[in-house]
Amino acid sequence: RSFISREDIAIVLISQVLAEQIRHAVEAHVRPLPAVLEIPSKEQPYDPAKDSVLRRARGLFSPDDLR
Repeated sequence: RSFISREDIAIVLISQVLAEQIRHAVEAHVRPLPAVLEIPSKEQPYDPAKDSVLRRARGLFSPDDLR
């Protein structure tokens, strides 16, 4: 919580495994800055269905917009 309240941080990179453990906090963060981005972990494969940024982006575009 302290990272997302600081004015000198623009991007927070967090592994997807850790993001799953604090999913409630990741989903509750709606401000544009700092951006909270989930990155793949070395231990587990990346699952795009769990990525909060990708889920939000899917809601902005329809399949016809991307053609």
